[in-house]
Amino acid sequence: MKIEDISILRGPNYWSICREKLIHMRLNLEKLEFYPTNKIEGFAERIEKWLPSMYSHRCSEGVAGGFFTRVRDGTWMGHVIEHIALEIQTLAGMNTGFGRTRETNTPGIYNVVFSYVDEEVGIYAAKAAVRIAEALISGIEYSTEQDIEEMKRIWNENSLGPSTLSIVKEAEKRGIPWNRLNDDSYIQFGYGKNQARIEATITGRTSHLAVEIACNKYRTKQSLEKGSIPTAGGGICSKSEELIDLINQIGYPIVIKPYDCNHGRGVTTEIETIEKAKKALSFAQQYSNKVIVEKYIKGYDFRLLMINNKLVAAAKRIPAHIIGDGRKTIQELINLENKNPLRGEGHENVLTRIVIDEHTFDLLQKKNYNLQTIPSIDEIIYLKSTANLSTGGTAIDVTDYLHPDNVVLAERVAQLINLDICGIDIVAPNLSSSLYDTGGVVIEVNAAPGFRMHLSPTQGLPRNVAVPVIDMLFPNQKSAVIPIVAVTGTNGKTTTTRLIAHIFKNTGKNVGYTTSDGIYIQNQLTENGDTTGPISARKVLNDPTVEVAVLETARGGILREGLAFSTCDIGIITNITEDHLGLKDINTLEQLAQVKSTVVESVKKDGWAILNAEDYYCMLIANNLDCQVAYFALNFDTVKDLIADEHTVGVYENESIVIYHQSHTISLGHVSDIPLTMNGGASFMIQNVLAAILGTYLSGVHPEKIKSSIKTFIPSPELTPGRMNIFEFHDFNIMIDFAHNPSGYVAIKDYLTSVKATRKIGIISGVGDRRDEDIQACGRIAAEMFDLIVIRQEKHLRGRTEEEIIQLLVKGIHEVNSSFPYEIISKETEAIAHTIAMAKKGDFVVALSDVVSNAIEVVQYHLDQEIKNNH
Repeated sequence: MKIEDISILRGPNYWSICREKLIHMRLNLEKLEFYPTNKIEGFAERIEKWLPSMYSHRCSEGVAGGFFTRVRDGTWMGHVIEHIALEIQTLAGMNTGFGRTRETNTPGIYNVVFSYVDEEVGIYAAKAAVRIAEALISGIEYSTEQDIEEMKRIWNENSLGPSTLSIVKEAEKRGIPWNRLNDDSYIQFGYGKNQARIEATITGRTSHLAVEIACNKYRTKQSLEKGSIPTAGGGICSKSEELIDLINQIGYPIVIKPYDCNHGRGVTTEIETIEKAKKALSFAQQYSNKVIVEKYIKGYDFRLLMINNKLVAAAKRIPAHIIGDGRKTIQELINLENKNPLRGEGHENVLTRIVIDEHTFDLLQKKNYNLQTIPSIDEIIYLKSTANLSTGGTAIDVTDYLHPDNVVLAERVAQLINLDICGIDIVAPNLSSSLYDTGGVVIEVNAAPGFRMHLSPTQGLPRNVAVPVIDMLFPNQKSAVIPIVAVTGTNGKTTTTRLIAHIFKNTGKNVGYTTSDGIYIQNQLTENGDTTGPISARKVLNDPTVEVAVLETARGGILREGLAFSTCDIGIITNITEDHLGLKDINTLEQLAQVKSTVVESVKKDGWAILNAEDYYCMLIANNLDCQVAYFALNFDTVKDLIADEHTVGVYENESIVIYHQSHTISLGHVSDIPLTMNGGASFMIQNVLAAILGTYLSGVHPEKIKSSIKTFIPSPELTPGRMNIFEFHDFNIMIDFAHNPSGYVAIKDYLTSVKATRKIGIISGVGDRRDEDIQACGRIAAEMFDLIVIRQEKHLRGRTEEEIIQLLVKGIHEVNSSFPYEIISKETEAIAHTIAMAKKGDFVVALSDVVSNAIEVVQYHLDQEIKNNH
């Protein structure tokens, strides 16, 4: 077997609208196409033995064991690999259960699709599933455990930490979209101007100054003392002499900790001798030259979590410890505790494994113990002097037991330091009594505190502390998203997108939009090129200045990665005609319609799908939508029944653009007042206008604003580059258009019937990744609408030779007239220059260019030269 391609789908896609995270593998079974599982001796027995847990796979049989039944009866290896990929992910702890396998038009080649939790694990699972299947076929030994352990390792390495993950999950519950902006914990929630960002538990609102203060323990101490918050006495030092002076001032026992460090690093507690103090000084100076020396306060370690200046959780933290049983050594008890399934490396689990270090030995030495000592029954042996979870500590929730004085004190501390999310560390006998009575003190304030101890305490009630975080980021149910309009179809996408963006801009909105020409933010071209895929769409959605996103959405991006968004407000399909067929296993118009339907099937229930009522496939799609649907048409008779049934319709009626909506009839002007329609001569442009006015009207734009906007949208290189851009020379005109497929050529042919000219001259080319019949059809249609053709072919060969494409175009031309006049000039700039040189008075030249910017520059240069010479 051979894996021909693996792609990662991250949004609604061709295979599933609701299952956004899918691996798509194109698998060539080669000789195995002729060997279903029932023809491979021992295969069924081996797979049941190696992966017995697959008994739970119901498959199409609908009952447990259904998949094994299919294997015994005979199924193809692509189907088997799909199920193996799902099962090994489940065995690695990532429960995911959607899969689909379909044969392509090429015998033996299958599209294998399955869901994933982690992208890297998903790709690994795809490759491992093929290896496992090959081992099962041949009967050779294979350890699936190695694959499972490796997938666990990858997942643990890539996973969000527990604090970040809790906030992400809370956002998901509320339908707030999110995306990861790096490989760590930098997360964006929402889109555009309504977005919010976090990194772990630092938010976009967190004060940099506050973080600086919290990270500097001495500055924190100073701030708290000035606010009359009880703290431990002490000072700072960097030399032994200074240390001795401080000890003389505050007396033993003391605590020594780095000046600016966290997670309990470099801290030594309960120091009672000068020798221990000097050793602790050296230890702390591994992290910071300056150290803090404080009076050791007897009591328990408590953490209070504050969000938006309100107390949301409190925990009593217990240092890492073991409890004796009278039989096992301390080392054996540590090993046993580290086998606790709740413990893992770092933050990967509820608790962290206990690591034996210098602190451990010091604490044991104080009791005259070592790792081989056998503690008595129920004897508690502390292994760390700090209670951080990161060093193996445990936590008990005490939120419901706080004295009101302590709550008020904590709120004051949060405001004194000015942290929107902070962890306050307190040492006190308890928190059920006031700190002012117990002598408890605040010892630290932490920026970016971990949530793990509150989300999953060792004892007590778990607290969903992510809730107040999301409440703070999006107060009063503030929207996290911006309006999204997505435009797809075979032809007209770019012009429709640009017109919609133009209308929104005229309402005062900052618009971000993507087109086949580039990304635009607030009228600025920020990125050149074909930007109709999900990567470009995400750049618009991630931009904090964007108030409305208008996204041209091409089939390639949908197939390659899925949509960049889970839902949109408006989805538009301009038309569905033959183009790109034969690519990415999309061979029929029905399949192409399914690809395009991804956009409108992702429209919110209260949003609008806008469909071409004169397009057969659009109307088929309409029957399967859960959202509101509006239609547009050039012919009133096509939609009169829809209007009678009170559907929302945009229609070309009596040479005017009209909307019918909820018993209202709204006229948006005569086509002669709408430059894009070429006085009504460009019917395909009228369709684009209809789609755009519906998209903006149903988004809440006032009809008068739409009316004024479509009057000022003039087809030109500035507003619509490559879309019917007409350049007026002294004796002739040249039009540049991006038409590059048969339906696009037909649209130009329809427009040219209204153009009076001595000769109509076409400059055409083919695009290499189309079918032979499509390239040939372009040649045939060109011969039907032009009097003379210049063929050029230097771009977009896409796997073909220049000669091959030209031969197909010529073949199409000859279908119309075997003696039709044509010339071949490969280089586009030379072809345009040659045509301009031979053009005569009254000629109309049409350059159907696949590289719009080049053609515009060349034509504009020659026009400027003519103007210069005439002056």
